Amino acid sequence: MKKAMNITYEIGNKLYVNITNKCPCNCTFCIRNNGDGAYGSDSLWLEHEPSCDEIRNALDSRDLSKYVEIIFCGYGEPTNHLDALKDAAKYLKTKQNCPPLRLNTNGLSDLINDRSTANELGVLFDTISISLNAGTKSEYNAVTRPSFSNAFEAMQKFTSDCVKTPARTVMTVVDVIPKSEIDASSELCKKLGAVLRVRKYDC
Repeated sequence: MKKAMNITYEIGNKLYVNITNKCPCNCTFCIRNNGDGAYGSDSLWLEHEPSCDEIRNALDSRDLSKYVEIIFCGYGEPTNHLDALKDAAKYLKTKQNCPPLRLNTNGLSDLINDRSTANELGVLFDTISISLNAGTKSEYNAVTRPSFSNAFEAMQKFTSDCVKTPARTVMTVVDVIPKSEIDASSELCKKLGAVLRVRKYDC
């Protein structure tokens, strides 16, 4: 019997939604390098990219009233599956017990989808959390290892566009980077109008 894909998984009182394994980055600290799951979840490697109906069915199997937040974040970049991402967010917003929605993203959606996407996402998510990873282009490229040569600039443009939407816009770095990079990240966030969050690295 074929094992079910893990499109949704729980961490504490939050529900996470895993809709793709595709990602244009290869971050040095990515949890995918350490195993098949996240924080005790079953494997998050998908047999195939789930359809809108498969994602809706996975969400329907959960009691949404149990969660304080629903976060689109799995073993890939959610905006690589943009139409399904938007469909799922719209679907959740129709639910009576839907908690706040957050998108965790590398901020490269415009490059992935070859168009500006912040306005589409900013009206669907309460929070958009963008992985900044470093405050300078050289360190960003060294840590994130993106497939796009202009990733650092595109991520900043996406962030500044998100700031103009209703969504709360946050940029994150992981605490394994040097303090100088955290300070540079803080300055960049101020410039873009976003809030900086320093995340603890959990392998």
